[in-house]
Amino acid sequence: MKNIYRITRHCLVGFTFLLTGFLCHANTYPSEPLVMVVPYAAGGSADVIGRAIAVELTKIMKQGVVVELRPGAGGNIGAEYVAKTAKPDGYTVLFASVSLATSPSLSKINFNPQTDLAAVAGVASVPSLLLVSNSSPYKTLKDLVLAIKANKEQASFGSSGNNTGSHLVGELFKSAAGIDMIHVPYKGSGAVYPDLIAGRITVLFDVMGSSYPQVKGGQVRALAITSKSRSKLLPDVPTIAELGYPGFEFGTWFGFFVPSKTPPDIRKKLEVAILEAIKTNSVQERLQTIGATPLPGPGLEFAKWYEADVALWAKMVKEGKLQQLD
Repeated sequence: MKNIYRITRHCLVGFTFLLTGFLCHANTYPSEPLVMVVPYAAGGSADVIGRAIAVELTKIMKQGVVVELRPGAGGNIGAEYVAKTAKPDGYTVLFASVSLATSPSLSKINFNPQTDLAAVAGVASVPSLLLVSNSSPYKTLKDLVLAIKANKEQASFGSSGNNTGSHLVGELFKSAAGIDMIHVPYKGSGAVYPDLIAGRITVLFDVMGSSYPQVKGGQVRALAITSKSRSKLLPDVPTIAELGYPGFEFGTWFGFFVPSKTPPDIRKKLEVAILEAIKTNSVQERLQTIGATPLPGPGLEFAKWYEADVALWAKMVKEGKLQQLD
């Protein structure tokens, strides 16, 4: 009995020390700078929005927030790093996008986003514009589709890379319109514009954050927008849905994730700080200038929304609306 009592007492003391250490860690968090991993190329919407939020998070958390770009494989390289390599201590956060929902069914990946990562906070969804060169003969979406179907145009569409939003929406539109377009991946949407403007690429689907200034610059023309309703920024640009493709809607969303083993108290502190940062005037102004619409913000709500998005893309693949990308 004495031995059992002694063992039990030692176990309780050990547990107490572990619990005390965890609570102290949570209470002092953050005590050093954070790293925000953006798994996309410099200058893109994820980079721009992520940096705006990082500035406000630095003020709120009273610690520096360093943006670290880890582009490649449609966002999967950076996501895998956070999921499998980063310590689950709250000091490395992933600023993810739509590819985190599509990859489980469309790509061959070495991690499971649904079990290796935990949703912290949702930010926003940004529509894309369907763009052609201003010198293109196609003035409307109907003109473009009819020309492709009549084999008058060996059409191609550029993208920011495989499995990025600009690639996925292109594939979705090909399926919806019953047309074929050759996919040409680039390293970021900025690299596509010279070829689009010169007519070497027929079409580019690009998020409003980077496409809106290009449209205003006059070298590219927007034939349609992928949102459910027209944007206040470009009220004369019709939605794809109203141009004969009912229900067509696509947005490139953004949200925060951490390694799934990150302690709940740490995740909660991050969630509260991120939601506060999103509400600041500077971030809201940035989101408004790119036509963004809010996502469910709190962690639990965003997690449910994310799981539903994963299921939606899986359903599209099962129904044959999309093919696996690699």
